[in-house]
Amino acid sequence: MKRINALTIAGTDPSGGAGIQADLKTFSALGAYGTSVITALVAQNTCGVQSLYRIEPDFVAAQLTSVLSDVRIDSVKIGMLAESDIIEAVAEGLQAAPVPWIVLDTVMLAKSGDALLTPGAVATLRQRLLPQVSLITPNLPEAAALLECSVATSEQEMRQQGRALLGSGCRAVLMKGGHLSDTESPDWLITPDRELRFTAPRVPTRHTHGTGCTLSAALAALRPRHQEWATTVQEAKRWLQGALEQADTLEVGKGIGPVHHFWRWW
Repeated sequence: MKRINALTIAGTDPSGGAGIQADLKTFSALGAYGTSVITALVAQNTCGVQSLYRIEPDFVAAQLTSVLSDVRIDSVKIGMLAESDIIEAVAEGLQAAPVPWIVLDTVMLAKSGDALLTPGAVATLRQRLLPQVSLITPNLPEAAALLECSVATSEQEMRQQGRALLGSGCRAVLMKGGHLSDTESPDWLITPDRELRFTAPRVPTRHTHGTGCTLSAALAALRPRHQEWATTVQEAKRWLQGALEQADTLEVGKGIGPVHHFWRWW
């Protein structure tokens, strides 16, 4: 099996369910060696975000240079970027050392509803990073924020917004339909030449902390081993379904607990 080195660029989660911690767990669970660049120190737990400390953009850039100048990176997952200057630093760093596959999780809100991206940074994200990445994975509110439109309420509108995001320079979009009120949780993979629907039954658990981080990290870990995004998405969603189904077996926190990243082993 090909050895994969993956990089996560994101904020932290001391409770271990989201952010850098979730990404590194995901990489390990899926057989990729994980490296990291930290963009923000977040005091959060399963009940919400208590405080946020943004890392200086120059130090974010220094971390990125350290990793990319030494380690062969096969894929990147980008998560929380917090503000415009950090987005600029990451965009410049990745442009200087191209990586084959870059997955952008457009993190704007924590599961608790706390803001993780400044309002002014959305335009920078759209202009600087969207044209550089291989795939973006917005949920419905995030897609609406990127397009400055209303939130999709149907799969037809999801597909329309996915196509609109392609027009913004993205190479591929995975529109996540978890916010739709349905018994299924449909996702749509939108590329310039096709649109594919992926679905799975909703898992009856409240422990979904870090689901978005985990899915995007899984896509980054798996993409170098597959010929196309379709098979990558299929495998990533199958693994995540198991992590959700086993989430209730963990005993972490008093609020919205994490998914079980290592459900295949313990």
